Amino acid sequence: MEENNLQCSSVVDGNFEEVPRETAIQFKPPLYRQRYQFVKNLVDQHEPKKVADLGCGDTSLLRLLKVNPCIELLVGVDINEDKLRWRGDSLAPFMGDFLKPRDLNLTIILYHGSVVERDSRLLGFDLITCIELIEHLDSGDLARFPEVVFGYLSPSMIVISTPNSEFNPLFPSVTLRDSDHKFEWTRMEFQTWALYVANRYDYSVEFTGVGEPPAGAENVGYCTQIGIFQKNRGKATEAYVSEQHDQHVYKAVFTTSYPSLQQERFFKLVLVNEVSQQVESLRVSHLPRRKEQDGEQGDKPKDIGGSKAPVPCFGPVFTEVEKAKIENSPKPFCVGDKFFVPLQRLLAYPRLNRLCANEEMMRSVIADSIPLSSDGSAVVTDLCNYFDEQFEF
Repeated sequence: MEENNLQCSSVVDGNFEEVPRETAIQFKPPLYRQRYQFVKNLVDQHEPKKVADLGCGDTSLLRLLKVNPCIELLVGVDINEDKLRWRGDSLAPFMGDFLKPRDLNLTIILYHGSVVERDSRLLGFDLITCIELIEHLDSGDLARFPEVVFGYLSPSMIVISTPNSEFNPLFPSVTLRDSDHKFEWTRMEFQTWALYVANRYDYSVEFTGVGEPPAGAENVGYCTQIGIFQKNRGKATEAYVSEQHDQHVYKAVFTTSYPSLQQERFFKLVLVNEVSQQVESLRVSHLPRRKEQDGEQGDKPKDIGGSKAPVPCFGPVFTEVEKAKIENSPKPFCVGDKFFVPLQRLLAYPRLNRLCANEEMMRSVIADSIPLSSDGSAVVTDLCNYFDEQFEF
């Protein structure tokens, strides 16, 4: 079967009547949110590092996906440059992103361009989404779409959603749901096209959807039909090797990068803050014991760690395994009016252990920001300070 014939034969009869604002069926959550949440659930499941949304529109899906910790590169492509410029700032990091940096770097880029143009900057992606996109393509662009997205870009996974025209009779006076739609397919038409494309470009495809029909109309299927395409592995495929050199046809209209623990300055900021908070928590929790012990041991080191990890009134709750690790680590101690917290003790706390692999790493990062003992094995601070006296610890 010729691909062009397959595509053109499914175009609805040229009636582009716009959907009325008021409809008899209302979806909860709204249908667009169900579509975006469907993609987010897939991202949570498969943890792609590089994700692109073709036809990203107002960037709503990108804003939802940017919080996923697995994503390191998030790209949006759209033909409407003004909309991309207008919505770009909503993707920039906020103050909270600097106060609590991500674990991994994240770069977000918005490109102005057509989804049927080849741009080598979109090669090698783990996931490409096309949400309510293909129905806006004319027959010529629809013919080129699989060649570019499946053949040239060839990501590991592609998600395509499109209206299910069998659902349309449930809406009042609806021929096409949007005046810009060039066609809307039945389930059979979409699946025939999708299976043909999947077979040609060596993908498997599964079908599902969002927007369940009302009771009694289950036979029409989901309001939005979705195809999930996954690249077959371990099998030789036709590759566009000769064409995969640098082709930069898209225009970058917005780029931003998020602070992360992979960046030295933010890693240091977070680690110094975490160490300072933990040392202060330990210091304050041991002040009452210090007062009880005053005068008993002179200036000899006083082990004030107790037999158990201190339990704060608020903050993290430790598992039994974590508690045991803390209790078995070197305990804080005092020499005179100085309070010492061994780095090994700090590394026993889960949040600090996640940040630092070992004592040497912690010492090298905090040494010029936090006072250390002469041998560098412990953080040193005054046991008492002005605020303790004010609040009479």
